[in-house]
Amino acid sequence: MTAPEPRADRGVSSAALEIQVKIAGGLAAIPAERWDALANPPGAPAGQPDETYNPFVSHAFLSALEVSGCVGGRSGWQPMHVLVEDADGEVIAAAPCYAKAHSQGEYVFDHAWADAYERAGGSYYPKLQVSVPFTPVTGPRLLLSPTVEPAAARAALLAGLRALRTKIDASSIHLTFLPKADWEALGERGLLKRIDRQFHWLNDGYTSFDDFLAALSSRKRKTIRRERRDALSAGITVETLTGRDIREAHWDAFFAFYMDTGSRKWGRPYLNRRFFSLAGERMADRIVLMLAKRAGRYIAGAINFRGDKTLFGRNWGCVEDHPFLHFELCYYQAIEYAIAHGLTRVEAGAQGEHKLARGYRPVLTYSAHDITDPALRRAIAEYLSRETLYVAAAAEELAEATPFKSCLES
Repeated sequence: MTAPEPRADRGVSSAALEIQVKIAGGLAAIPAERWDALANPPGAPAGQPDETYNPFVSHAFLSALEVSGCVGGRSGWQPMHVLVEDADGEVIAAAPCYAKAHSQGEYVFDHAWADAYERAGGSYYPKLQVSVPFTPVTGPRLLLSPTVEPAAARAALLAGLRALRTKIDASSIHLTFLPKADWEALGERGLLKRIDRQFHWLNDGYTSFDDFLAALSSRKRKTIRRERRDALSAGITVETLTGRDIREAHWDAFFAFYMDTGSRKWGRPYLNRRFFSLAGERMADRIVLMLAKRAGRYIAGAINFRGDKTLFGRNWGCVEDHPFLHFELCYYQAIEYAIAHGLTRVEAGAQGEHKLARGYRPVLTYSAHDITDPALRRAIAEYLSRETLYVAAAAEELAEATPFKSCLES
C-alpha cells in the first residue's frame, strides 16, 4: 500500500495560537538552514544528556535518504514531514514523519501488533512513523525552536500528527528513539510509553585504550587483547578516514561490504550506493569511515557518524571473514577514536548483548505510540505493561554483569 502524496500547502490553522500546521512531502520544501535551526539549535540538547548535535536529524542526512530514493517512491517510507509555522510563516517546530506501508527499518518492533490487528480484521497500514529511517539512534523527533514555549509547540505537532493520521486513515502514530523528556511529555498527553535497551560505551575520562582496559577485570582485559591481536593477525591494517580523505573509491569498497553482509543478514539492505555519495558530499566532516585492508585491497569497513560528543556506529560489512574483525572495526576502533578525540560516548547500534563483554553498558531507549482503535490500544497497553517490567529488570541485571572491576578486586 502506498500512502497518498501530500502537498506542502495542506494545513490546519489555529487562530488562537496564530499558527498553522502544514505537511511537506519532502525536505526539498524546507530550506536546510530553517530545518537545521530546529533540528540542532546551538547549545540545545539533542537527545543524549551529553550530546549537543545529532547528525541524523540534519537536513543533509534526511534529504540524502530522499534524493537517493532510499525513502519515498515504492520504499514504503513516504515523507510527510509535519511543520508548524507562526503568523509570519516562519517554521517554529517540525517532526520528521513518514507514512509507512510496512514495519521494516524501524528497530522498535511492532510486527506482532500488526499481525494481531490484521487477523482481527483491521488495517494496520498505513501508519505514521516519526523517526529517522533505518537509524536506531536516540535524538530529537519533535524539533522545536528555542524561541517557542516547548509544551505549546509539542501540542501543535501532536495535533498536526493526529490530523494527518485522520486524513490518510492511518491506524497509529509511532515516535521512536525519543529523548526521555519528550517521551514523558507525550505519555502525559495519553500516548502509550514503551522502553527498550541498547549498549553504549561511556568514556570515564580515559586517556588511552590501555587506560580503558585497566578499568576492566583481568580476564576481560586478556580476552579483548587477544581478540584485537587475532583480528589483525592475517596482516590486516586499519585506515580511519574522514572529511575530504574519503573518496568515491572508498565508498565503492564500503558499499560492496555493506551489500555483501547486508544481503546475507537482512535479505535486502536499505541503503543504496547513491546515498553514501550524497552523505559524503553533504556531511563528510561528520563521517568517520574505518576500512580494513589485507594484501593491498580493502576487505571490510564500518561507517560511523560523529556528533559533538558522541560517535554513532551505523553500518558494517566485509568480503572476507576473519575472527573478531567485526569487533575490532565496530567496537574497539570506535573506542580508540572516541578516546583520542575526547568524545564521551560510543553508540554501536541496536541490540547485541555481546557488546557487554567489550565494555559497553546497557541503556534504555524510549518510544511513544498513539493507537486509534480503542480495542487495539487496550491490548497493546496490556502488553506494554508486562514488557516494560521485563525490559527494566533485564537492563538492571545486565548492568550488574558489566566487565568492569568490582569494588573488591585489586
